[in-house]
Amino acid sequence: MEKRWVLKQQGSKEENEKLANELNIDPILANLLIQRGVRNFDQARAFFRPELSDLHDPFLMKDMNLAIERIEKAIQQNENILVYGDYDVDGTTSVALVYSFLKEFYDNVGYYVPDRYSEGYGISLQGVQFAQDNGFSLIIALDCGIKANEKIDYAKKNGIDFIVCDHHVPGDELPKAVAVLDPKRPDCTYPFADLSGCGVGFKLIQAYAKTNNIPFENLIPYLDLVVVSIASDIVSITNENRILAHYGLIQLNKNPREGLKSIINLSGLADKEIAVEDIVFKIGPRINAAGRMESADKAVDLLLADNARSAKVAANSVNFFNDARKNIDRNITQDALRMLANEQEFGKRKATVLYNSKWHKGVVGIVASRLIETYYRPTIVLTASNGLATGSARSVVGFDIYQAIESCNDLLENFGGHMYAAGLTLKIENVPEFIERFENVVCKTIQDEMLIPQVDIDSRLDLSKIDAKFYRILKQFQPFGPGNMSPVFVTKNVADNGEGRIVGLSKEHLKLSLIQEDDPFRNYPAIAFQQADLYDYIHSGDYFDICYSIDENSFRGVTNLQLNIKDIKVNSTIEEVEESQV
Repeated sequence: MEKRWVLKQQGSKEENEKLANELNIDPILANLLIQRGVRNFDQARAFFRPELSDLHDPFLMKDMNLAIERIEKAIQQNENILVYGDYDVDGTTSVALVYSFLKEFYDNVGYYVPDRYSEGYGISLQGVQFAQDNGFSLIIALDCGIKANEKIDYAKKNGIDFIVCDHHVPGDELPKAVAVLDPKRPDCTYPFADLSGCGVGFKLIQAYAKTNNIPFENLIPYLDLVVVSIASDIVSITNENRILAHYGLIQLNKNPREGLKSIINLSGLADKEIAVEDIVFKIGPRINAAGRMESADKAVDLLLADNARSAKVAANSVNFFNDARKNIDRNITQDALRMLANEQEFGKRKATVLYNSKWHKGVVGIVASRLIETYYRPTIVLTASNGLATGSARSVVGFDIYQAIESCNDLLENFGGHMYAAGLTLKIENVPEFIERFENVVCKTIQDEMLIPQVDIDSRLDLSKIDAKFYRILKQFQPFGPGNMSPVFVTKNVADNGEGRIVGLSKEHLKLSLIQEDDPFRNYPAIAFQQADLYDYIHSGDYFDICYSIDENSFRGVTNLQLNIKDIKVNSTIEEVEESQV
């Protein structure tokens, strides 16, 4: 698939050199910092050395005082408190965090995670009924609830109060809960709006600890849950999230809770320094699989396990679900690709919307992401559940799929999400009209260049610049993620030294040893995943251009720097971002 190479706006030569001199680093590294809003020594120190003391005061969040007052009242009056969360990673980590925190000093606490299939996303009537039947008078909703107005009204009529802790975009009217904690609510002036759901939960326990003189050090063990949520929910790793993720990774690597330790062992990460990408691709999917395939309660049980034996049993169960999930999503993806290949009008469309009543509801979001890898366009995959069509949406860079779905709101029973990912439910008879309406909205609002995959390039780089010091500083840019992605460089006129070969179980990757045109005596190891089709050209010895990130490769106890090639072109054209576009 052809990709656009877009070079980000570069700092001025004077600004780069000034910061480089202040920090004693290469001007290219200084340019990377400036692109990330770091322009002086003090900002660089805060970036490279995050401090927990720089976390924002939780009481800056609207309604936080009301939430703490209600929890304290419940404890004083010996009420039963129900911790309620969504069934994905963000929701289950949120439940585990708040439940285990409260359990440290209060016994009358339970938790509830809705069933994906019988209840669907968010607050359910079944969940409220469970609370009523079991004597819970306060529900703390995590990673959901911001649009559950009717359910929260119903609960209130039945003597149950709600505290909503959410991070999704609110509707036109906030629910009538005792407190609504959501940094995205229009009247909230909290300094950082992109917390994960578990992040909002952490602010809640931080506020409770501050009010009740619980040392902040007691909260640090919960940060392993917070970083798993941040990475898995793909929120930006900037500002407060960078601090939480930094210390969360320390906790995850040095002293993770028993459940996460078992998942780490099953994921083959026991002897590795775990990074955000390991959570995204190995830890998060396993936790998610329980809610996708059976019950998210099993994921919460895993995260709450207090001994190695019970953690291992729970981890094996979750891992089994993940293996089953992989088989199902692979089969559905193949089925979906066949449907698209047989649809005559598909080539003219700018959006993908598919419906099949037999598909597994738990994997349609994954399938949507897989389809974008082949057909790069906004994608929605729907299936049948409880007499309705329900599914997940995934977007392409720059296109707000949430707004596009919202413009079809009159056809929907329910929807929610973010710019790049959303969930929706509608009547089955409305699916054909929704497909056409959504297509029309996308056609009118998407720009043609958004339909071409884009590689964002941070800087041009001569390979000779890459040495141990350069990488040592580059490594300190971690944790990587949205808002601070692993830097991507472009180098023109490189060639393989003749040692390049095809590797991989299916012979799908290229393992290369590169030289640069003006430095033919130094070799640079490189890997190009899923690009084996370029072997013949590269093996010819001609020069080409690459964009890549730099990482480490360990093999048989030896660790070397390696170029991780994102794309290869001959005589590439590199678009440069104008200042007004940044």
